[in-house]
Amino acid sequence: MHTEIVGRVEPTITHWDHPFMHGPFAPNYVECTATDLEVIGEIPRRLNGVYLRNTQNPVHEPLGVHHAFDGDGMLHQLSFRNGKVEYRNRFLRTKGFTEEQQAGHALYAGLIDNPRIAQREGWGARGGLKDTSATDVIVHAGSALTTFYQCGEPYRFDARTLEPLGVSEWGAKVLKDNGISAHPKVCPRTGDLLFFNYSKNAPYMYYGEVDSRDRLVHYVPVPLPGPRLPHDMMFTENYAILDDFPLHWDESLLSQGKHKLTFYEDKPSRFAIVPRRHAAQAGVKWFEASPTYVLHWLNAWEEGEEVVLHGYHQKHPMPKLGYDNTGATLGPDRYGPTLYEWRFNLRTGEVKERRLFDQHLEFGMINASYWGKPYRYAYSMIAHPRHFLFDGIQRFDHTTGQTQEYRFGEGRFGSESPMAPAFDAKAEDDGYVVSFVTDMNTDRSECIVLDARDISKGPVARIMLPHRISSGTHACWADASELRGEQAT
Repeated sequence: MHTEIVGRVEPTITHWDHPFMHGPFAPNYVECTATDLEVIGEIPRRLNGVYLRNTQNPVHEPLGVHHAFDGDGMLHQLSFRNGKVEYRNRFLRTKGFTEEQQAGHALYAGLIDNPRIAQREGWGARGGLKDTSATDVIVHAGSALTTFYQCGEPYRFDARTLEPLGVSEWGAKVLKDNGISAHPKVCPRTGDLLFFNYSKNAPYMYYGEVDSRDRLVHYVPVPLPGPRLPHDMMFTENYAILDDFPLHWDESLLSQGKHKLTFYEDKPSRFAIVPRRHAAQAGVKWFEASPTYVLHWLNAWEEGEEVVLHGYHQKHPMPKLGYDNTGATLGPDRYGPTLYEWRFNLRTGEVKERRLFDQHLEFGMINASYWGKPYRYAYSMIAHPRHFLFDGIQRFDHTTGQTQEYRFGEGRFGSESPMAPAFDAKAEDDGYVVSFVTDMNTDRSECIVLDARDISKGPVARIMLPHRISSGTHACWADASELRGEQAT
């Protein structure tokens, strides 16, 4: 293995005993590029592209109470080409990151702090909160784009080298409405980026589209009754699907600058079916369903008069037993997310719901070329009983109901695991599932590559990384044909 150190950031943190600053969550402060990586097994030559994962990676001693979702952004990447791989990790040098580096200490409040303690006016849906761009990553218009779940600016990076490319020009046009939330989606048929944002100011939510040339071409309000906390979106051929869940801030306290999260179990979940820019229909259609909260969607499509939506329905959106609002005890397993289906009849307004599988799962991925249309296979993360950690991957066959599992092993934790289609794929599951795994037994990290058709067989390749990396959140796979300058390769 050849490792080149390309950067180093000195932390100012003193309380390393925090649950989200040590163990599998220990931050990384060295940026490197590594080649000639040790490989156990054989890297499939049919993989040509990049695996990208975003991570909360705190640098400075917090002004208040550190939360699991606080921290600066860091991208980790494996670049696959002709049976070989290279690894890179880089800090996301956002405006907030740069300001704090210049100051030498934290300037912004954390998620559960009083925003008034911030020494700078913050970005995002909550004043005083730093836009870290640390939540999500996706590839659009040939480059990587990172986003923040409380909204902010769309930061661009070269997907192969991780060199920063700045903020997309259209970002300034939507920043007045809080920018862009995490979890935008790229339509595989049009190349359009579909996104939403939300804020504490009426109309509280917008929906937008950016074309394959990175131009803002559609931007419309989706009015809500008040400030809400949507987290994800999904789409079909003709519609985007947004939500208004009864888990949001207590509006009676917002005027006092207090942000108390409350679940209103007597209110329904509401779903907005929003026409995409090319759709013949006009106007938003709203549907009501049973009260819950959903962090992440899996897929959606149109079936006759119905829009079908799959996601992770929570049985307990506000668990009380043993709850710690720093996030230290609130892993996905605690709120009971299960695979679930909603059907919205566009003609009658009827909603049908059903649970697809009862195991606690989250952070699911599919073959992204099937986004917006019927699909068969889902690859979901098996939730750890306590922390925001994952113990394995489950493959679910929606046609047969059959499942497969791959468990990482005791003391080994994976991250969101995208399905990477082979560049010459002949079927939906013709490809691989990739995941970064942190092994606390050996104090190392690796990337595992699983055959998407039979993940239970274990890795076809284990790629050893130059250092142990922090457990992260969201990830994506992009084929070389999606990357700038490689469309003809």
